[in-house]
Amino acid sequence: MTSPSQTPPSSHAESRTIVHVLRHGEVHNPKGILYGRLPGYRLSAAGEAQASTVASVLANHDITHVVASPLQRAQQTATPIADAHGLTLATDDNLIEADNDFEGLKVSVGDGALRRPRHWWKLRDPFTPSWGEPYLQIAHRMLAAVNTARVAAVGHEAVCVSHQLPVWTLRRFLQGERLWHDPRNRQCGLASLTSLVYEGDTLVDIVYSEPAGGSDPRVTGA
Repeated sequence: MTSPSQTPPSSHAESRTIVHVLRHGEVHNPKGILYGRLPGYRLSAAGEAQASTVASVLANHDITHVVASPLQRAQQTATPIADAHGLTLATDDNLIEADNDFEGLKVSVGDGALRRPRHWWKLRDPFTPSWGEPYLQIAHRMLAAVNTARVAAVGHEAVCVSHQLPVWTLRRFLQGERLWHDPRNRQCGLASLTSLVYEGDTLVDIVYSEPAGGSDPRVTGA
């Protein structure tokens, strides 16, 4: 696939719209918990640097709309981009992190909540999943957010700042892949861009890039 800045020219250039779905930067999470939708989880110093890097990379793009999840880390990641383009940052609740019954707990393999039998029943169905917001619901709300941003920036570019699981679920849905998956194999690094290229209302390309460098999806703070 081509990079977002090297997208081939279109005979209908006025109808080409790119929606960059951006995962937030690294989070300050010294206790290593699954913070989910909990308030107060801000970017770390490294996360702030990642947000600045992405803003610099996108500075010369034709961005006319920037929108973010209401959570602090997403708002912080989006702000430098909106500021660089002189735009007011919008908020869309459809971009929020997935709901999760393990929120506030440690969930690393061999550590924390997953070692306690009282939590095992939550893992009974990995396909929906049983421990949180259904994958299909996540995909539908993310697609609604993308479509709203695409209409707002028609003929230009938009940035939607969200979270790893929602971004990855959206991508799998758009690619026609099953939504349940191994979290260790997500291609959705910190401050990464999943850029959706549209000709009119038709999605013609999905371009993944890591302007702030790669990261491990299993690392605490993601």
